[in-house]
Amino acid sequence: MAPTITALFPFPTALSRWRFLLTGLLAAGLLLSGAAYAANQSVQGARKAVEDGGYDTDAPTAILIEASSGSVLFEKNADELRQPSSMAKLMTAELVFSMVARGDIKLTDEYRVSENAWRKGGAPAGGATMFAALKSAVPVSDLLRGMIVQSGNDSGMILAEGISGSEKAFAEKMTARARELGLTKSNFVNSNGLPDSDNKMSVREMSRLTRHMIQTYPEFYKLYAEREFTWNKIRQTNRNPLLATLEGADGLVTGYTKEGGYGMAASAVQNGMRLIVAINGMDDPDDRVTEAKKLLEWGFKNFEARALFAANQPVGYAKVFGGDAGSVALASKEPVKVMVQKNGSDKLIARIVYNGPVRAPVEAGRPVGIIRVMRGANVAVETPIYAAEAVGTGSLTQRAIDGASELAVGLFRAGVAKL
Repeated sequence: MAPTITALFPFPTALSRWRFLLTGLLAAGLLLSGAAYAANQSVQGARKAVEDGGYDTDAPTAILIEASSGSVLFEKNADELRQPSSMAKLMTAELVFSMVARGDIKLTDEYRVSENAWRKGGAPAGGATMFAALKSAVPVSDLLRGMIVQSGNDSGMILAEGISGSEKAFAEKMTARARELGLTKSNFVNSNGLPDSDNKMSVREMSRLTRHMIQTYPEFYKLYAEREFTWNKIRQTNRNPLLATLEGADGLVTGYTKEGGYGMAASAVQNGMRLIVAINGMDDPDDRVTEAKKLLEWGFKNFEARALFAANQPVGYAKVFGGDAGSVALASKEPVKVMVQKNGSDKLIARIVYNGPVRAPVEAGRPVGIIRVMRGANVAVETPIYAAEAVGTGSLTQRAIDGASELAVGLFRAGVAKL
């Protein structure tokens, strides 16, 4: 039986006051060759008391993560899909940022304001708008400010039409880009989040998108902290109230649709630590701000970062099929870090999850699976793990023994399944 992670890794004394239960869940002997273990990454319904350190929120869907590690500090219905409203503009912005970064478009490129964009997203529509004048030409740089600072619906539509010819075509690119970023559930049918039942996003994917944008486009991200923007001689202040009410707040966006409710994605930095919060489904615009602020303040007050494993430090072993060794050491290329509560009340469980057994030969650095750290019923952090060493092909005899072993495991599993 494979050793547990606890047996492999003594933790630093500084971590001794946290109750870490670290176990290795190895697929060999438990799963058929090629089968995968997967855990549900969201817990539906409000959780109080132990699981999140006694904290709860009135928000129907919410998540709080630490930006550097991606560690989840709190979540509630985090995978529930809702209309993202103006928070869909995060995806519009990311797509534009990526196109500028690749050189596909320039910030100086100008797009003309169509009657469609003016009528449905501009002044005649009565919603959030940058007041772009009909048939005028607006640079991409200003359209981004109009969409980010003023939450202009017209800004998003003008960008979409200018880049892709139509908002529908641009929305298809938004969804495709979401998949490239690992956002498997998000779907977009317009560039601004105006009401449509096919616009869908979870707060988990919203927080992941926000984290990606902060880390990938630091210069563009600064736009979210701009306090005001004037276009067409009309000055408008940033629609994010946290910029003026929470220390270190520097983004991002609020939104509302009748079906989706009031929502918000926000980020702030205090004492060198950045947190990201995303909530949706609130009934009141002031309550969404209050709940987002409370979550951020709770996170800053109660959590601190700790490293569980150093980069390239073995975290466990995977069974090898047909190799000159029966197992291969696994490690992460980056330090495995997690946020823990300062009061020491966290109980974390780390599991190794992979498809197995791993077939030889195994090259050093080959992706094998993930190490998943759970806080109660919630995923605190997931990190890819790789083969820390090479394993060559074994002898014919060894391969025959491994084959017989796998056959026995398969027959045992099939028998259990029939019970």
